[in-house]
Amino acid sequence: MNINTNLASEPLLPFPSLLERARQQQLSVTELFQCAESLNSAGQREQAGELYRSWIAYNDSNPLLHLVYFNYSVTLRQLGDLSGSINALRAALKIEPRFGQGHINLGRALEDAGLTGQAIQQWQAFAEMTAEITPERVGHRLMILQHIGRVLENAGLMEEAEKTLWQAMELRPEKIESGQHWTSLRQRQCKWPTLVPSEHVSARQLLDALSPLTLACYADDPIFQLAKAYRYCTSLVGRPDLTGFARIAPRQKSNTAQRLRIGYVSSDLRDHAVGFALSEVFETHDKSTVEIYAYYCGEARTSDATQSRIMNAVDCWRDISMIGDEDAARQIVADEIDILVDVNGYTKHARTKIFAYRPAPVIVAFCGYPGTMGSPFHQYIIADEHIIPPGHEIYYSEKVLRIPCNQPVDRQRQIAPRPDRADVGLPEDGFIFACFNGMQKITAACFARWMAILAATPNSVLWLLSGGENVDQRLRQTAEQHGVSSERLIFAPKAPNPKHLARVGVADLFLDTFPYGAHSTASDAVTMGLPVLTFPGNGFASRFCASIVAAAGVPELICDGPDDYVVKAIAFAKDREALTAVRQSLERQRDASVLRDIPALVRRLEQLYWQIQGECERGETPVPDLRNLDVYYEVGVEIMNENIEFEDSAAYRQRYFQKLANWHAFSPIPYDGRLWTPETAPIR
Repeated sequence: MNINTNLASEPLLPFPSLLERARQQQLSVTELFQCAESLNSAGQREQAGELYRSWIAYNDSNPLLHLVYFNYSVTLRQLGDLSGSINALRAALKIEPRFGQGHINLGRALEDAGLTGQAIQQWQAFAEMTAEITPERVGHRLMILQHIGRVLENAGLMEEAEKTLWQAMELRPEKIESGQHWTSLRQRQCKWPTLVPSEHVSARQLLDALSPLTLACYADDPIFQLAKAYRYCTSLVGRPDLTGFARIAPRQKSNTAQRLRIGYVSSDLRDHAVGFALSEVFETHDKSTVEIYAYYCGEARTSDATQSRIMNAVDCWRDISMIGDEDAARQIVADEIDILVDVNGYTKHARTKIFAYRPAPVIVAFCGYPGTMGSPFHQYIIADEHIIPPGHEIYYSEKVLRIPCNQPVDRQRQIAPRPDRADVGLPEDGFIFACFNGMQKITAACFARWMAILAATPNSVLWLLSGGENVDQRLRQTAEQHGVSSERLIFAPKAPNPKHLARVGVADLFLDTFPYGAHSTASDAVTMGLPVLTFPGNGFASRFCASIVAAAGVPELICDGPDDYVVKAIAFAKDREALTAVRQSLERQRDASVLRDIPALVRRLEQLYWQIQGECERGETPVPDLRNLDVYYEVGVEIMNENIEFEDSAAYRQRYFQKLANWHAFSPIPYDGRLWTPETAPIR
């Protein structure tokens, strides 16, 4: 970003005249910036760069020379001259060593050049020299610490990243970005309790900083999840300038020969769980009735078999990763998309703001994110009756539509030959409990249940995906504290997907996590004949695994709650015949199960798309219900502080209702369509 003078531009002189004025020291810094910006806006970046070079050469005593070098560096970056940009930034900092924005940009440039170590050193140097506090320097220090934390996190140095982000949080605890990453890092490291307030960062500020996805790993509270999503969307997207984006009227396509044009937006159309899930869906779509556009917003990929397969399956592939949200929205408008599907939700590399421009008549949330969007522009959500059973629609701002199973599987995925137990570091005898979920899904309560199961089944081990040596060692130590030998925890290293799938089946029983259960890992397990034991909660993420287990045809593996889960896990370890019967049932039903009936899933999906189109044409597109979500958020914060892990639906709703009634007694709450309705609210 350039240093901006915020002054109106004067008519631009001919370029030779500008160069002459620069040589004669007759061009002020303000005029220089205005002229260079006009040249850049006109696409004449080479001339803008030449103007900066000439000005610098003949105005080296100007007190604002460091700002000129800074803007020159931005122009050089736009020209693709990374080394020149680095040199210009170093020149700026030589003149003004405490120029915070210069340190920030130089670190970013060094990072982009692959010199992450030098980038961190650059940022740390500025962090150390900003001891005295001014609003500007606090802001710069905050940005520096956030950049350091991000790079350390990307490098896998989670302890170091956590410490750096904590410094940023204590500096400005109301700025939620640092807290989002800090909490996520603690979850990935299995550091419990996850939220630890201090004198400078309150428990409320830590809760406010949770992202919706991190919250799903922290608590099973779908009303608070909705309220959090609403606040997150408001903060992330706000109210963009919709000038030039008129609302798009539906195209009349029902009962015609025209195809319905569906656009899928995702950063995960690649070798990723979402890419695996959607590959066969794209290939199975009936191209005589629907036309499929894929908008990829993820990182650049080379030799990615899944992405190549998707590109071959869709009618049109567009990479929007290098263009801005507004331009991406304009491209979608130009493509005349009828229904735009958000496959990212609030996940990494999501481009939520694209949808805020409403570049299609209808926007649908599906597949990639386990929860509601809480936005004013997502009108539908597609799930199944196990994830969102009747009566649970109140937890979602979107209209709920249902397919047979929310987890598409790719029946064509490659699977390596199955190894022996010894080949993957497991004992040949004994009972193998396993969980291949990410470490961020393991909570203290979940791990305590596992330890209780191991303690009751002496001839068993627990097989987990490695979280890195530090995390693995932390779990070993925690096991010892529960009275379980650390040797009974075995950690599987990362493996290519075909080999990972092959090794899954050598375990005896998959133990699900709570509140964020297994998704694709559960479908992988049952596909390989490994039974998955789970118990559903109230929210999307906590019910997903039960949906997969039911779709695989073994509902007896769905427990009534955490106590039943422990009892059944122990019983299966002691009754191999019962478990063998479950495995045989999985095998018998494998190819005919709802989970693997992709043609039926796609047919239903297409029926829903045409239903959505019909509703849109008739003016019946639903309006997201966002009433009272600020109140629900405040109530949810109170409930979060009570640390309740699991409740049945009735108890959960009663807890909210009682707190709403207390709130209403103090300040009346208008009715909404959730818990506070004319039928349920007390008459005052």
